[in-house]
Formats: sequence, C-alpha cells, structure tokens
Amino acid sequence: MVMAIKDYEFWFIVGTQHLYGEEIFADINAHAKDMCEEWTQKLPCKVVAKPCVKTSAEILDIMRKANTDPACAGVITWMHTFSPSKMWITGLNELSKPYLHVNTQYNRDIPWKDIDMDFMNLNQSAHGDREHGYIHARMRKKVKVAAGYWKDEDFQNKIAVWMRAAVGAAESRKLRVLRISDNMRNVAVTDGDKIEAQIKLGWQVDHYGVGDIIRLVDAVTEDEIDAQMAEYEKYYDMDTDNIESVRYQAREEVAIKKFLVENGFGAFHTNFEDLQQLKQLPGLAAQDLMRQGYGFGAEGDWKVAAMTRIMKLMADGMTDGGTAFMEDYTYHFEPGNEMLLGSHMLEVCPTVAKDRPKIQVHPLGIGDREDPARLVFKAQTGNAIVVTLVDMGDRLRMIVNDVECKEQVNEMPNLPVAGVLWKPLPCLQTSAEAWIYAGGAHHSVLSYSLTAEHMRDFAEIMGIEFIHINKDTEINSFKKELFYNDVAYKLGV
Repeated sequence: MVMAIKDYEFWFIVGTQHLYGEEIFADINAHAKDMCEEWTQKLPCKVVAKPCVKTSAEILDIMRKANTDPACAGVITWMHTFSPSKMWITGLNELSKPYLHVNTQYNRDIPWKDIDMDFMNLNQSAHGDREHGYIHARMRKKVKVAAGYWKDEDFQNKIAVWMRAAVGAAESRKLRVLRISDNMRNVAVTDGDKIEAQIKLGWQVDHYGVGDIIRLVDAVTEDEIDAQMAEYEKYYDMDTDNIESVRYQAREEVAIKKFLVENGFGAFHTNFEDLQQLKQLPGLAAQDLMRQGYGFGAEGDWKVAAMTRIMKLMADGMTDGGTAFMEDYTYHFEPGNEMLLGSHMLEVCPTVAKDRPKIQVHPLGIGDREDPARLVFKAQTGNAIVVTLVDMGDRLRMIVNDVECKEQVNEMPNLPVAGVLWKPLPCLQTSAEAWIYAGGAHHSVLSYSLTAEHMRDFAEIMGIEFIHINKDTEINSFKKELFYNDVAYKLGV
C-alpha cells in the first residue's frame, strides 16, 4: 500500500537557554503546543511539539532521533528566546532531514502598556532567529526560511508548501521503481544514470523481465477480474461492448499491482517495444493504478514514473485538480491562440479529468497487439505546471513550466485518447524554445495542485538544479541562466 501524506509528521524544535531561569521553559513549551495544534489543523501533516532545547547535547539528541524516525519528514526550528547558535553546530551537522526555520513570535502585537524586560527576555525571536540564521548560513545548510505571524494564512501557506516538498523528499529517498523491460530503443532523454539517481534522490530502480509479469497475469483468477471490474464501475462509465478487452486490462492491473505491493514498488514503467506474450499494452490498467497513487512512465521512462509518484504524494489531500503522467503531443499555432495538446496513446491519469471518464476500446497502431481498453476524457481547466527531470551528465536538472489549461471544445473522433490542452507561459514559442534549450524531455508530470514553489523547495532539499519557465521568461536571459548554472556546477559551487 502506498503511503499517504497524513502518514508523515514534522517535529517542532524550539530553542532557548538557561540564562533567563528555569520557569520560562513551561511557558515556551505551552506556546509551542498551541502553535502545533493550530498548524496540525491547518497544514497537510501533523506537527509535533518537542520539549524546548537548551544545550548542545539536547539539540544533538533530538536531531539524531529525527533522523532515525521514519514518520518524521522534517524538522521546524524556532528560537523563542535568544539561543546561542554555537550550541546548534553539532546537531545541525548531524541533521539529514529537511529543515525549515520559522521566524515568528507567539504574540502578534507588542503589548505597549505592559512590555518590560521580562517580556523582552522571553519573546525575542527577532533577536534569537537572526542568531540562528547566521549559523545555518555560515554552515551552508539547505534550509527554508519563513517569516511572519504563525496564525496568518500566508505564513501557514509557506509552511504547507515546504511540508509537501519535504514529504516528497521522504518518499523519494525510499522509492522503488519497477522497470518492466528496458528503455525504448535509441531514445536518450527518457534514460539516464540510475546510480546517480539513487545517490542524489534515493531511487532504487530495478529491472524485471516482462516474463515476471506474464506469469502473474496468467495466474489471475476470474474472481479477481470480477472484483477489479467492479472497481472500474465505481469510477468510470463503460462505453464499449468489447468487455473481454476490458477484462484483460483488469487482469493486467491485478497482476501488476500484486507485483508492486509484494515487492514494495511505488512506481513502474512499461515499454510497448517489449510485450512478449502480453495480449495488450497496459492502458486502462496503468491509468487506474495512477488513480490509486502509483507513479507511471511509458516507454521505459523510469524518471517520469518516479516523479509522478512523488508529485502525487506531494499533492495528496489537495482538492484543486489532479496530477498525471503527460507527453507533449502536438502544437496549435493559431495566431494569438497558440496552445499545446498534451496526451498519450493510453496512459493519462483520470485524476485530471473534467467529467467522469469513459472506458473505450480502440485499435492502437503501435505495439502490434490486441485493441486495448483505455480511459477517454477531456481534462479540467485551470492553472497547472508541467515538470520534467533530465540527466545532464554532471547533474540532474528539474524543469518546470507554468501553464494555463484551457477548455477543449473540439472533438477528436479519430484520436480516442485522454487529452489536456494548455497555453504554456509566457507563450508557446518562448516556452518551447526555453524547454528545448534546457534539454527538457517530451515526457513530464502535469499537476493542477502543485506549483513551481513546491517543486523549487523539493529540488533545493534534494540538491538538484531547478529551472523555471514562467510569465517573465525571456530567452536571452534564460540562456544566460543556463550558462551560469553550467559554470557553477563545473566549479562545484
């Protein structure tokens, strides 16, 4: 069973010291408890208040415990009072989890009539957090800084964005990707260095032969197929008389899911060039597994399969759209209304559908197998991002493009697929040029829920390059950014 975002928690570690007397610790812990209760209600994950830390030994101990707790996706630090930052060096050196430093204070307003030195000693985040900021800057720690009042929505949104990125990092570091066969022959961008991906991102990318899946497919029972067909009826409309084709997709889905669950895989890919005795390329089967949260990539694209799983977990619980494996299909160059149609021959996730998807069976002019069942639908409208990850040889590069998904008013009677029509920002021409200059793949992950900020935080946590194509992108400046990044990575800075 794939994990959900609610399975993770974050530890709130509040810094202070013994200088102001022992009696303040109860107040600090009470304040931290109040803040965590508020955040747990409003944010994607539970926030756990830990007893305030006063010494280097306490800080080291809590950081080591955070590192080894599988439920802890990251730590949030806050200096309620002045906490001398030399105390934090050993603990921060040990910390391997994502790290957020909040600069806030328990009280919103200055109590002008009552403020005295005792109040100042106890409520000096403006003082203590700057001391703390120096040490993580001096140590070159990967850290996200959020400043503001802890009850404000904008401040909480900053934490929520980082939380989702940190959960993505936690998933990344334990993710297993199932390769059913190998990469599509002679295709470069969907391949890459799996060793480097495991070193940088934690992905364990394992190859299995198609025969390993075929044996499970052949062993699926009619009762298991019936149960899977009942699942299809819950979520989709049956729009075909070729029920046997749909039942074969159900057979494939049952088999693939067994393999994923039994071996702890969170993502998988297929390859239409290597189907062996499979009667159909998995279409509906792959789409329904993505609906359940599994990552998928076509044609041997293990990188996009992993990113689909990670982004689905990061977006878990968000209600403003879905997240799907995607491919750039074809351009619409109507002057002033330039757009791009994203789709794939079979495998677009139904979470991005505008209306209830239909199960249909149509010929597929690739793969040389029986006509496969697939979900056919038009996508939602709204703001979204498309994300790809490419191997640049000396580093991994994440490319994100902001897009506006538009209503697809035209029918495609001869192309029965799931499709998403979007306007890439700042425009199709600039976006396409920038994407190509950056080496972006034709496969990506589209998400209505996540933003470039989520992905920037994820890239910074994982230590990979981040490139953002947006409304302000201008090609000459963009090429300079790529050049400066090349120089920086060559110099190791």
